[in-house]
Amino acid sequence: MSVEKEKKIKDDGEYTAKSIQVLEGLEPVRKRPGMYIGGTSTEGLHHLVWEVINNSIDEAMAGYGKDIIIKLLPDNLVEISDDGRGIPVEKHPQTKKSTLETVLTVLHAGGKFGGNGYKISGGLHGVGVSVVNALSVWTCAQVRRDGKVYEMEFERGVPKSKEPKVTGKSTKTGTTISFQADPQIFPEIKYSWEKILGYVRHQAFLTKGVNIKVYDEREKGKPASTRGDDHSSTRGGERAYGFLFDGGLTSFIKFLNRGKEVKNELPFYVEKKDDTTDTVVEIALQYTDSYKEHVFSFANNIFTPEGGMHEVGFRTALTRVINAYMRKNNILKEKEENFTAEDLQEGLTAVISVKLRNPQFEGQTKAKLGNSEMRGVVSSVTAEALADYLESHPNNAKAIIGKCLLTSKARIAARAAKDAVIRKGALEGMTLPGKLADCSSRNPAETELYIVEGDSAGGSAKQGRDRKFQAILPLRGKLVNVEKTTLDKVVKSDTLKPIIIALGAGIGESFNIDKLRYHRIIIMADADVDGSHIRTLLLTFFYRYYEPLIRSGFIYIAQSPLYRIQKGKQVQYVFTEEEKNAAVAKIKEILSKTKKCAAKEDLEALDETQDFAVVMETDEDNAEQPSEEKALSINIQRYKGLGEMNPEQLWDTTMDPVNRLMLQVTVEDAEAADKMFDVLMGSEVEPRRRFIQTHAKSVKNLDI
Repeated sequence: MSVEKEKKIKDDGEYTAKSIQVLEGLEPVRKRPGMYIGGTSTEGLHHLVWEVINNSIDEAMAGYGKDIIIKLLPDNLVEISDDGRGIPVEKHPQTKKSTLETVLTVLHAGGKFGGNGYKISGGLHGVGVSVVNALSVWTCAQVRRDGKVYEMEFERGVPKSKEPKVTGKSTKTGTTISFQADPQIFPEIKYSWEKILGYVRHQAFLTKGVNIKVYDEREKGKPASTRGDDHSSTRGGERAYGFLFDGGLTSFIKFLNRGKEVKNELPFYVEKKDDTTDTVVEIALQYTDSYKEHVFSFANNIFTPEGGMHEVGFRTALTRVINAYMRKNNILKEKEENFTAEDLQEGLTAVISVKLRNPQFEGQTKAKLGNSEMRGVVSSVTAEALADYLESHPNNAKAIIGKCLLTSKARIAARAAKDAVIRKGALEGMTLPGKLADCSSRNPAETELYIVEGDSAGGSAKQGRDRKFQAILPLRGKLVNVEKTTLDKVVKSDTLKPIIIALGAGIGESFNIDKLRYHRIIIMADADVDGSHIRTLLLTFFYRYYEPLIRSGFIYIAQSPLYRIQKGKQVQYVFTEEEKNAAVAKIKEILSKTKKCAAKEDLEALDETQDFAVVMETDEDNAEQPSEEKALSINIQRYKGLGEMNPEQLWDTTMDPVNRLMLQVTVEDAEAADKMFDVLMGSEVEPRRRFIQTHAKSVKNLDI
């Protein structure tokens, strides 16, 4: 090795001042976008839209402006306008630049860190619009203020002029932010109309009186029929939707409970300001005939899916007040035990919204509110208003109490049934169901449980699995639709009881995700209508009783092949009709190019060297192959079920971690998912009938 090369290696490994890289301005955002918007996937892309919308919502919450217009334009342009005060444009005393430029180019610059600009806001990190600017290939800020219209453009966060330009006059005030997300940052730029509508709807519910209009003009000028949508007006390829809710959270509750049988016809509602903490508390609740609770909590209009102190305060007050009401009215006798918090959850729909000066969110994504004072504030407001509601509306109070009494009786029955299940399981050995073929590993992070349809497929899976980390649980009998039954019947079910025991995490009030025995729970059913029905019933079960497993990414759906196509010695498995047609077409193309090699030896040699065949097992009852494929000796076999596959084939196609294809079950929109389960699996027939009529034409390959 030369001296020069040795010196170079030494210099490259030194840790000196030159090793420290200083990122200026918006460079940190472009370097590590995930730190600011959570990632560059579709969620991160939409986060750009949320940041700009939140600024406009903050103006509305502060009492300035009430109209917000959102436009999705061609070329991935997004334009968001409001009639607020408009971002200041004068020179900033610290940066010596225009305040408009400062807001759009300096992190943690904004009117939400002090002073009287905003008492309440959602964008408290102060990086919102500057991050949008940094991650956009082009941004334009238009400000209507002081009788003038100011504009300033940016390219990837860099201003194109030294100061805002005056482009006209205006008697109105407000801000318009237009941006074009940067394809260098986001691998796919495609805005979801439904996702944006869902987010905007929430903001409109949470901010009474704000008028939000959303326009999709990405395909403006095209015939309306090409843009079918069940929820929006459509004209010339343009979609439009408007939101204005004067009822606030009462409107929100009615929206969440649409199509359900409600218990208290008049929703409970309270809005009160706590002068001590300068906090506004707004709460609405209503009970339905559902078996699951739907509680949504917000802090400064930011959804807190993990709850926080405001939600704790609400639940504490709810339990205390209802128990006190029942004692006062002799509904609960002296020796009877109080309702537990769990007794009040079933069928509860509630929205909790607090607006406070200095929220403390836990985590980068603001999933949980940590302000300890919110527990007492929300508890006090809820307790006083709910006690008055129950006394003033006895019929509604009776309906709520009746629902809770049924839940309490079901809880006691479920506890007894669960204890019986555990006792019986213990007699069968280590509390595990007899049909479970467990794995040898006891590390949940590396183990997986296959829930398999039928004994035949279960037998093949048991023989083909890797015993070290794969457990197999075959299902027999009719699955219970948990959407139409109570917890005590669930734990008594012959089909669901083994799953509960095998998971080891308990159910209901005893559920503990830390005790889960497998971190991959895989539903493996046939690729037909019956298999789809089983998957749906199991997904309903997991969503209703084990939603944390879905949110943790522990639930999967195995994808078994549909066809086996073979030519000569080459075998490949395909999963759809389209893949089968493509595979057969490829074989024909190769054979057509080798017509001159007519000798049998040449064709056999071709079979051994070309990767063009795909195979799936089937029984002898399959229909005859098309004459053309038969003439070319292409063997196409269709599987009717997993039981037709031998252990080796099941391992190779569906269970081998190297080759298998699985779908991970996630919940992006809990509200939409919950509504869909209600429609498809609930007791009400009419909503399901309308859904089928609406979507019948979109069904492909219906297996009757």
